[in-house]
Amino acid sequence: MGPHPAVAAIRLAVRRVLHDVLTHHCAQARHEPPLVLVACSGGADSMALASALAFEAPKLGVRAGGVTIDHGLQEGSDLRAAEVALRLRALGLDPVEAVAVDVAEPNKVAHGTAYRGSGARPAGGPEAAARDARYAALDATAERHGATAVLLGHTRDDQAETVLLGLARGSGTRSLSGMAATSGRDGRYRRPFLDVDRQTARKACLIQALPVWDDPHNADPAYTRSRLRHEGLPALEKALGKGVVEALARTAQLSRDDADALDAWAADAEGSVVDDSGSLDIAALFALPPAVRRRVLRRAVIAAGSPAGSLFARHIEEVDRLITAWRGQGAINLPGRVGVRRQGGRLVIRQG
Repeated sequence: MGPHPAVAAIRLAVRRVLHDVLTHHCAQARHEPPLVLVACSGGADSMALASALAFEAPKLGVRAGGVTIDHGLQEGSDLRAAEVALRLRALGLDPVEAVAVDVAEPNKVAHGTAYRGSGARPAGGPEAAARDARYAALDATAERHGATAVLLGHTRDDQAETVLLGLARGSGTRSLSGMAATSGRDGRYRRPFLDVDRQTARKACLIQALPVWDDPHNADPAYTRSRLRHEGLPALEKALGKGVVEALARTAQLSRDDADALDAWAADAEGSVVDDSGSLDIAALFALPPAVRRRVLRRAVIAAGSPAGSLFARHIEEVDRLITAWRGQGAINLPGRVGVRRQGGRLVIRQG
């Protein structure tokens, strides 16, 4: 008799990703086995992912390790991180690290050391601050161990929540595309469970008697995603019927395909509208479809020094009005001290 369907589902999802990692690894003509790390909080999603990695990796000749991040946001979080690390080692993962971070200062990370600074938190509130600190720590750990990939336990339910958050922000097609199955530098981050629902991951832990920890922050209404998970999505399912999560996840993939195509079009168009000084030709920009033109503008503004994370749709809309609704308005000031002004038939973008 084979494994329980929930266990089989998570193992198959991980096996597919490991095959892809191996193909990429071999294409780079590397001779040593690749190292794949799992980022594990101790929750059901990431524990299910860790167990599947521990089961599948040896069969494929892949080295498998784990990392857990201590955000330091709750009393006793260091002890809990140490406990998660012990669980990962018990699964046979090696190397395993518990890494402490300072959410106020996400660039400060260290193995086994928690920093307590007083720096200002990044825009986006505590959720964004924790995310920035977490990814900085994961990047540092992957670099330190030479890991080829880091597996993340985001499920189809997480994807649905991300799409709804993007919809609420009015951020456009790219925001509606949710989380990518592969992201980060050189495709470091992999999300095997984007087609697996949260209940399947939890059931897989139950079947395998894996202890899990439910983060109280996930049920805290002070956090936007928590409210969406426990109030917003249930209300949508009550009003629209079952299948909302699957539909939103499908929307994410369709939106990603569209956004990828538009981004490629914008990259091609950039060469025909940008001159050697970095200025943009107004007439050539005006001729582009709005979705492509705004992408060209965004790329140009970021290239001039505006931080991508601080640049919102309203900023690009204001820049776009210098082209489509010119009434003699002055320069527009953007994040990163980047200024945009219309000068004759050119759009001039400068920092400082």
